[in-house]
Amino acid sequence: MERIRDLGDPDVLALVARSDRYLSSLYPAESNHAEPLHVLVGEDSAFFAGYVGEQLVACGAVKLVEDDTPYGEIKRVFVDEKHRGKRLATAVMKHLEDHLSSIGVKVVRLEAGPMQPEALGLYRKLGYIDRGPFGSYRADPLSVFMEKTLDE
Repeated sequence: MERIRDLGDPDVLALVARSDRYLSSLYPAESNHAEPLHVLVGEDSAFFAGYVGEQLVACGAVKLVEDDTPYGEIKRVFVDEKHRGKRLATAVMKHLEDHLSSIGVKVVRLEAGPMQPEALGLYRKLGYIDRGPFGSYRADPLSVFMEKTLDE
């Protein structure tokens, strides 16, 4: 996985646009919590791109948050439709968790939607447990909130 710091890459912009279209097809705007890309390449965040050969096929990001406890929030995990089923989302999640561990973050949280059962299944398989809303999120029937504590 490669950390992206330049928002001018047309392949990155195209993949994020596909992610946006996908989420917009599932959820109304008020229940769509995808962060703008420029927020995810800042000082308190990291956006990563995953390639198969030279082709960009997956991405994911983390945003560092100081709230009730310091945590990393998983954002923008997406795998191009043509490459799903190849364990790429698992690889993205592992990379994001490893990144957080490497900078001393032990609590990981995420928000996902119930219209994405495959994603929810993956997160649960990786050890994420359901919890209530966190940060600025509010209860929403189209949001599932999850958390995991990373191993020491």
